[in-house]
Amino acid sequence: MFKRLLILTAFTITALLANAQYLESYVQEGEFGFSLGAAHYYGDLNTSSKFNRPKVSAGIFFRKQFSNYIGARLSVNYAQLGYSDKYSTNPTEQIRNLSFNTNVWEMSLTGEFNFFQFIPGQEGFRYTPYVFLGAGAFSYDPYAYLGGEKYYLRQIGTEGQGSNLYPNRTPYSSISMCIPVGAGIKYSLSGGVNVFGEIGYRFTNTDYLDDVSTSYAPDAFPPLPNGQVSTEYLLQDRSYEFGTPIGVKGRQRGNSKQKDSYVIIQVGISLNLSSYRCPTQ
Repeated sequence: MFKRLLILTAFTITALLANAQYLESYVQEGEFGFSLGAAHYYGDLNTSSKFNRPKVSAGIFFRKQFSNYIGARLSVNYAQLGYSDKYSTNPTEQIRNLSFNTNVWEMSLTGEFNFFQFIPGQEGFRYTPYVFLGAGAFSYDPYAYLGGEKYYLRQIGTEGQGSNLYPNRTPYSSISMCIPVGAGIKYSLSGGVNVFGEIGYRFTNTDYLDDVSTSYAPDAFPPLPNGQVSTEYLLQDRSYEFGTPIGVKGRQRGNSKQKDSYVIIQVGISLNLSSYRCPTQ
């Protein structure tokens, strides 16, 4: 009996030592993968911060792991964003009747922190929650439809940008900066494959993601030689579709004191890059 107990103890100790050596020798170098999900916009056309009109998003990434807990990720994401005043419950915003859509291409570099030691394929270390924070840049170009035709709003200058009457309103750039911050959880299906889900909020430095920021500037769009109003005039103030236009010069069109933002929610799959090192004696 004592001999069997001694043998069992020896096997247990050997297994524990082997497992400890494996945990020490395994090095997760990083991951690369792709993700799919939804994106949503927040700004002057969504002042109630509703999540009721999500659109598609997708991304690819490479993650470099510096330790079991610290990593860095380079990501490229695509997102469709858009909203309309018709979704608002505010009567004034409904009459304003503005809308937009845009395609966003984003590149970002984020630092990540794993809450648990993550060793893919190893029981007890298969999953971890994580948080991330970083910086990025994205391109956007808002557009709207009028009479079934698609018009890009930045080129029009709907708030008088580029007009001699408004020298302080210059055309906004189609590229802006963002600060991605968020959290997620990942789980290893095997030693080589992981699945994950995450949510990331993007603070931006632009208030023109939706082409709405300051006040109306109808005089920047004079009548055409034939006396008709221009397409540009019709796009800068859509309230005429409900009756008397509200877009008089100087009247508030948006809130310039608060920048626009967006959120990306995705699930995805990644492939591990790993190596081994000799354990310490």
